Amino acid sequence: MIRCPDCSAEIDVDEDEVEEGEILSCPECESELEVSQIHPVHLNVISEDLDDDDDDDEEEGEAAAENGDLLEDDEEEEEEEDEE
Repeated sequence: MIRCPDCSAEIDVDEDEVEEGEILSCPECESELEVSQIHPVHLNVISEDLDDDDDDDEEEGEAAAENGDLLEDDEEEEEEEDEE
């Protein structure tokens, strides 16, 4: 019996027929699961927030100094105070 590591739901798969690297889907929580090991079968949840890291990098780029370097939070505050 294989269980989802995310919600513990039973996944109806023949343990002898799965291959390492195969992607399965949980019928309950719809998580994508990768078979990371066989005998015994072990599943890993495939992270869905891979794109979130790119968004964080873009936000940091908005606070660039005139020379193109990223500003630290303290430097940003000092620069804003200087402008006032």
